[in-house]
Amino acid sequence: MSQIHFIGGEKGGVGKSLLARVLAQHFIDHHQPFIGFDTDRSHGALLRYYADFAAPMPLDADHSLDRVIEAAVEQPERRVLVDLAAQTQTDLVRWLDETGAGDVAAELGVALTYWHVMDNGRDGTFLLGRWLDGPGARLPLVVVLNEVRGERFDILHASGLLDRALAQGARVLHLRKMPELPLQKIDADGASFWAALHPGTSSLKLLDRQRIKLWLQRTSAELDALGV
Repeated sequence: MSQIHFIGGEKGGVGKSLLARVLAQHFIDHHQPFIGFDTDRSHGALLRYYADFAAPMPLDADHSLDRVIEAAVEQPERRVLVDLAAQTQTDLVRWLDETGAGDVAAELGVALTYWHVMDNGRDGTFLLGRWLDGPGARLPLVVVLNEVRGERFDILHASGLLDRALAQGARVLHLRKMPELPLQKIDADGASFWAALHPGTSSLKLLDRQRIKLWLQRTSAELDALGV
């Protein structure tokens, strides 16, 4: 069965594109065919780091997201990954409402998942609440606690929104803290995670490669536990 993964969270800088890259590498490592759609006009991460698997998809028309369903139908064994740029949640919700895409996907046997990526700030908690209150909440949800952007989520836990999301069937992914310098080097090199782990294809030293390798393995294990 095909799977469509929308990587969102609405706010810029919370790590949406980092998660999209992690999922792309996860699919590659598991020999799962996939295509990535990048909605960011200016600096799309999938197009930069996984260009062989990605295509641009600016949300400049009502039908822009139609390609997502079409891609899933064309190759049912393929995963479809959509990296949503900041402030595109309205476009996604409008598309879901106007097309009945959730019902269409269900009829076609296509699984939809929305990944709400958040840091530990107040805005991320507010935006999670807004998602849970909106029509998009009908989509299966994974709340991504991006510890790369902050390890404590006191505001979220105090709000009760995570408990509410879990009661509605949401799942949680902890994107664990990782050393900042190796990731900065990978970004500076414009390297995929695959390239970063192979000598001669990035500027990472031996132990930095090992740090990234272990981080990816632990994250991949969490993704496996989620059934991704």
